[in-house]
Parts: sequence; structure tokens; C-alpha cells
Amino acid sequence: MDSKAIEILQIIESNGRIEIPILAKMVDATEEEVKQYLAELEKERVILSYSAVIDWAKVRDQEGITAVIDVKVTPKRGVGFDEVAERIYRFPEVQALYLMSGAYDLSVVIESKTMSESARFVSDKLSTIDSVISTTTHFQLKKYKHDGVVFDEPDKDRRMVVSP
Repeated sequence: MDSKAIEILQIIESNGRIEIPILAKMVDATEEEVKQYLAELEKERVILSYSAVIDWAKVRDQEGITAVIDVKVTPKRGVGFDEVAERIYRFPEVQALYLMSGAYDLSVVIESKTMSESARFVSDKLSTIDSVISTTTHFQLKKYKHDGVVFDEPDKDRRMVVSP
């Protein structure tokens, strides 16, 4: 992968909606070259998705529950953690899944409408998987920053200080 592709990736990672003409100027390339880079990066699955960061707390009746579940598992011979991870990430509630170092093996992020739904996910789906030894569930109380975006950033007072 050349330096221009990496530069394009860095730019679109922070602004997936940047227009092609602007992106082309930023990386000193033609619009057609940028389109080709993007098409190739999407084809190679380097670019997996373009997404928006939304503050659901500001959308009435749409705020849900986010839970982070620490999971200890017994890895299977020959496939390690991959097989159990694949079973877990196929559940529609799962928004993210990471292999971790430390006290637990997997970190599962789920979203649901209620705490009861989250509890049912853990008890009915996650803990019933043979390789799962234990789970610890943490509920998100407030989101301060996500994907580099700060939520509820205070407005800066732009008035000039006047003192006698």
C-alpha cells in the first residue's frame, strides 16, 4: 500500500463524508485517482464501512442500553478463540467484539432497549455457549467520547474579559 492510499485512509477515517474533489486536492491527486483508490480499498476490505457518530441521548425515545461484557472462555484446540468469537459476533445485539489480554479473554459490546434485554442476552445466548466460562457485565452510564468525537463539549465563552 503506497503513501497516498494511507493518506486517503487517514483523512476519511476522521471524515467519511468528505467530497471527492476536496479529498483529491488534499492528497494532490485527480478525482479519478481518488475514486480508484477508494474502490480498491473497499474491494480489499480495508475500508469496511462509512459511519456517523450519533448522540442518541439527544433523540427522544431512542436512547438504549450499552453494555460491555467481559467474557472468559476456553479456547478450542486448532481454532483458539476464533470459533467462539464468530458465534458471539453473529448475534444482532453485538456491536463490537475484541480479543483482550489480561483477566478476561473477550470484550463484547452490546446494545439493547432495556436492561432486561441485556440480561436475557447474557443468560440465554452468551452464557449457554459451551466455551464460555464466566461473564462480567458493565453498563455504560454516560458517553463522553466515542471514535474521537467528544459529546456535550461545552460552548466556549467568546466574550472578552473586561476588568477595571
